Amino acid sequence: MATIDVSRGQQTPLSSMAESVKDYYGKVLASSADLKTSACCTDTAPPPHIAAALAQVHDQVMERFYGCGSPIPPTLEGATVLDLGCGSGRDVYVLSQLVGPTGEVIGVDMTEEQLAVARRHQDWHAERFGYANTDLRHGYIEDLTTAGVPDASVDVVVSNCVLNLSPDKPRVFSEIFRVLKPGGELYFSDIFADRRLPAALLDDPVLVGECLAGALYAEDFRRILDRSGCPDARTVTASPVEISDPDIERKIGFSAFTSRTVRAFKLPLEDRCEDYGQVAVYRGTIAEHPHVFELDDHHRFHTGKPMLVCGNTADMLGATRYAAHFTVTGDKSHHFGLFPCDPVDGAAAPATGAPSGCC
Repeated sequence: MATIDVSRGQQTPLSSMAESVKDYYGKVLASSADLKTSACCTDTAPPPHIAAALAQVHDQVMERFYGCGSPIPPTLEGATVLDLGCGSGRDVYVLSQLVGPTGEVIGVDMTEEQLAVARRHQDWHAERFGYANTDLRHGYIEDLTTAGVPDASVDVVVSNCVLNLSPDKPRVFSEIFRVLKPGGELYFSDIFADRRLPAALLDDPVLVGECLAGALYAEDFRRILDRSGCPDARTVTASPVEISDPDIERKIGFSAFTSRTVRAFKLPLEDRCEDYGQVAVYRGTIAEHPHVFELDDHHRFHTGKPMLVCGNTADMLGATRYAAHFTVTGDKSHHFGLFPCDPVDGAAAPATGAPSGCC
């Protein structure tokens, strides 16, 4: 049985998979209630500040939303944020409120029917927020140049259960790191599989549209990111995907799927966590996180408490927009070998197959 090793660029034809996705999300699904699995939706309660922003989004935009997480990181005021596969614009309009009048949110999607929903309510949201800072563009996430996104022009890239739908995932990640500014962040939620899936499943429009047939094998994701220049990605959250539809279970139930939120940075990181004796202290200055900041699923920084960190973590905190909220002590002039990357603060270790990097 043939499987697809996407880490080596083996892909399904772009046009056939893209057309299948556009048809499913543009014509087959009328609302999120039509989905057959939990892969493209989430029942996890959003943080209070995200919930407050969601309450300001138009009902029709909310009804056409499909996503598997809440890929919205903190400290976005004034940032330029790119939402890949923005669909009906739910996250675009949440982000619009978080970046504020001095920021900008660019949404890119290939499905005209979804974009039409987002565009129809663009003026409504601008009037509600008191400013217009959203730019909705038709295009393909595999080629952001055609969508008018230049090199090193974006502070943060987000995506909500979309990357699995791409037939050319290495090209998507290459584009992401092209458009990110140095120190910029990729923060996304998506579906991951515990193995490479049979290529024949990509011929099933329901399995593709339900975000299962194109799900990345976690190890291939790690390899793709490494070849894109990012050797260390961090899992923030992970939860199993339940498949309750009997027909879908019969076709693809041999694999286990997880919905994960992952962050990665455009930084010159190392492929292993190295110990330079560096210490990080969280200042407690992120409004939504006054007591604890969670970098990933096993790095919890309590306000005012010094924590030993590896060189990669030190850079993630000290060479990005998070630098204003941390004091990082020490440089890389003295090396003490590999950093002990055991979970800290009693946090659970990443689940088997988690697409995490060094730590």
